[in-house]
Amino acid sequence: MPIKKDETGKRWVEMELIVPGTPEQVWQAIATGPGYTAWFTPATIDERVGGAIRFDMGENGESQGEVTVWEPPFRFGYVERDWAEGAPPLATEITVTARSGDRCVVRMVHSLFTSADDWDDQMEGFEGGWPGFFEVLRLYLSHFAGMNAAVIFAKTSVKASRLDVWKRLIEGFGLAGVDAGEEGTAPQTPEPLSGIVERVQQGDRERYVLLRLKQPSPGIALIGTYGMGDASNASMALYLYGDDAGQRAAASEAGWRDWFRETLGQASR
Repeated sequence: MPIKKDETGKRWVEMELIVPGTPEQVWQAIATGPGYTAWFTPATIDERVGGAIRFDMGENGESQGEVTVWEPPFRFGYVERDWAEGAPPLATEITVTARSGDRCVVRMVHSLFTSADDWDDQMEGFEGGWPGFFEVLRLYLSHFAGMNAAVIFAKTSVKASRLDVWKRLIEGFGLAGVDAGEEGTAPQTPEPLSGIVERVQQGDRERYVLLRLKQPSPGIALIGTYGMGDASNASMALYLYGDDAGQRAAASEAGWRDWFRETLGQASR
């Protein structure tokens, strides 16, 4: 959806999705540190109004903020004051509305109070960046809700067309030509992966494949490409679930990062 504006100077983007689960289960996923770690990025949240919130973005640094709304299990909000140099504070509010059949509507709104359009590109980027992670959230709530989680991030950036990088990425994972609902295997990766392809998305703004893992352990792999200036980025978020998820992630993360640099870096040659 396009950026919305009103006469007060507020501008915002909003997204809505339907997820499985009770409001309490959804709240655990979207308003707690362990919940965010299970489908987005490692996070810590001091669960109260005025509490600190921190997202660990790996190689992209971190983002810090403050909880502004805490009304479990239906409404959660926070503000990030230093999200971009020179930008006004970015406010985020998430609401959870119960539906029949143990489903909930999650609505996320990112807001800025400014009459300037200097940060509109970044706000549109938020809207474009969330859908893949929202698909992970749906899968997490469907199959792994409440389980201990850890995440591995690996990425590389090359000066090559997005389509070329996408083809090389999918070939490297052994997923070329695989469609949603089929079995996918990646035997040549640092840690062999296998599971069900849940979604394949190919569009102008992003391309990604979502794999619900059976091996080497229960998990979800979000593998995709996106543009950044004149470069193309290839990335993977590998979510592992279970009591030993943290140990398994720590043992394999360096290998995955090396593999991405060595395999995808060749796309620019």
